Amino acid sequence: MATTTWALDTAHSHISFSVRHMMISNVRGSFKTFEAQVTADPTDLTDAKVSVKMDTKSIDTANEDRDNHLRSGDFFEADTYPTIEFVSDSVKKLSENTHTLKGQLTIKGVTRPIELTCEIEGPAKDPWGNERIGVAATSTINRSDFGLTYNAVLETGGVLVGDAIKLNIELEFVKQA
Repeated sequence: MATTTWALDTAHSHISFSVRHMMISNVRGSFKTFEAQVTADPTDLTDAKVSVKMDTKSIDTANEDRDNHLRSGDFFEADTYPTIEFVSDSVKKLSENTHTLKGQLTIKGVTRPIELTCEIEGPAKDPWGNERIGVAATSTINRSDFGLTYNAVLETGGVLVGDAIKLNIELEFVKQA
């Protein structure tokens, strides 16, 4: 198969995260608006090029007050930094369907290298004859590495918001003609 462009199917894709709250539970959220593109030969993903862009104003944790706080200067400064962006550097095959995807993540104007573990399925034909691939990627990043340092110390010890952010990315792509 030749290298080709794969467009994101947003109806079958999701980008979410979780973070510790008060050292006792997890808060989960997602980005409702995002875009992604892959240029790859699915038979040899080592030369794949991946880009993902998330709209910081689209953050959704199912709590309007928290979402507005996350959009504020204490966190994402969404008016100044409207997107979070990832651009791949390399892909390494680990097993049949598992790969390591390395790239540069930019949050709030700070760019750092990250590594994602990806399970890649496909290509497969849908009922309408389109070729599709699915990518399930996970990683953990430290929010403070990207200038997201807002916090409060708890009187019982610990902090209000954990530093480790667990990312869970589920994307489906359709091969372009």
